[in-house]
Amino acid sequence: MATVSSDLNAVEGPCLPMRRLLLLGFQGSGKTSTLNTILSQEKTPSDHSQTEQHQHCVEILKWRLLVIDTPGWQLKTGDTTNERRSENQQFITDQCAPGPHAVLLVVPIGTQFTEHHWQVLWCWVRALGAGIWRHTMVLFTCSDQLPQDKGVEEFIVDGGAALQRLVERCGCRYHTWDNTCSDNGTQVAELLQKVEEIMHENQGSFFEMEKPNLMFEDEEIQEEREDDGVTEVEGTPAMFRSPPRELRLLLVGWRGAGKSSAGNVLLGCCVFESGHPTKVSVRRQAFIAGRRLTIVDTPGWDWFSVQRTPSIVRKEIRQGAGLLHPGPHALLLVIPVVSTLTPKKRQALKSHLEMFSEEACLHTLVLFSCGDWLDGTSIEDHIQQNGGELLKLMKHCWNCYHVLDCTKANQDRTQVTELLQKIEEMVAENGQKPFLPVKLNQELDEEETSGRCIMQ
Repeated sequence: MATVSSDLNAVEGPCLPMRRLLLLGFQGSGKTSTLNTILSQEKTPSDHSQTEQHQHCVEILKWRLLVIDTPGWQLKTGDTTNERRSENQQFITDQCAPGPHAVLLVVPIGTQFTEHHWQVLWCWVRALGAGIWRHTMVLFTCSDQLPQDKGVEEFIVDGGAALQRLVERCGCRYHTWDNTCSDNGTQVAELLQKVEEIMHENQGSFFEMEKPNLMFEDEEIQEEREDDGVTEVEGTPAMFRSPPRELRLLLVGWRGAGKSSAGNVLLGCCVFESGHPTKVSVRRQAFIAGRRLTIVDTPGWDWFSVQRTPSIVRKEIRQGAGLLHPGPHALLLVIPVVSTLTPKKRQALKSHLEMFSEEACLHTLVLFSCGDWLDGTSIEDHIQQNGGELLKLMKHCWNCYHVLDCTKANQDRTQVTELLQKIEEMVAENGQKPFLPVKLNQELDEEETSGRCIMQ
């Protein structure tokens, strides 16, 4: 069964760390539904049915969460007067004292985010204090309304300048949310992991809100808005047209190829158990080189034939791909440098990749492990010396490859940043779209349906 990061499943002590989350957004954005989804993961469910209750304190995973829901904003201009902003600020100060660790700006995917939305939102958020953006993340609800072939990054690009400005103002921090999802545990765990990253970026501090100020003039807001560079976005290409800040990678390959060790090198810490066969797909995350890197390690394939790979392993790999919703940006095909590639082995690799789809090769980068065995030989010379089979594999994967030396994991991080740059180049060539292994999902559904028929 696929799992989430072990740090999110750690055994808690008697005193759980407190995290205060503040939900903000327009009326009908999905704040309350999001709150209910979070509450559904509470270890010891309690009654949260009071309609007047805005504070909800729950224990989830290894944290004690204080989640504060707020009245939804209205789009009408008169709703952002000094008096209304002051009342809103006083309400939040009373409910969220001494201040939130993270602010979640809830934006529904099914509704266009216009320039007017941005102007009204900016007035409400900025009134809470100038430094609030460092603690803020966009929470995109209704992710089930995204087309199957469209990732959230592409949605942000297509959403226009106002939406891009909002995400950039939040430091390109965002998370997708599906309140209709049957498996809420994973998306809640992902959200809390991102909250921890926000805290890490802010040295563990929370946002201390300013006291309400009725003398806060609209002219001052306009001046500070210009100082914040709000009006400069239109003339600047959106960062989402460059490589995405969030990269989702799926490690695949033979048994014993070094997938877990490669994952540890990429994330800069030992989060995958290496030296033992990987039996279930495992998901780990870290903030690396300015990117939020999510990696799933998968069980190994058979060396010689896809038919010899047990069906339970193939199913686990499919579930691993599902942990990278809406889909991985790249498949990392891990091959040890010391391996000799025969025609049968190469065909087995090709057949295993085609389990994902016929287009999987466009999203695959060959990652050579055990780079220390090259002993000064360049990887290009090694590919040439290994013979035609390795060259054929490189051609099949459009000559996307990289080599990792695990013995230099701590001393040389440039090999990781170079790999991420190559992946981002491949993502750009694929139109910034994540790889959506639809064939895997269809086969998995067919297997489960077949299994249910057999049970009946």
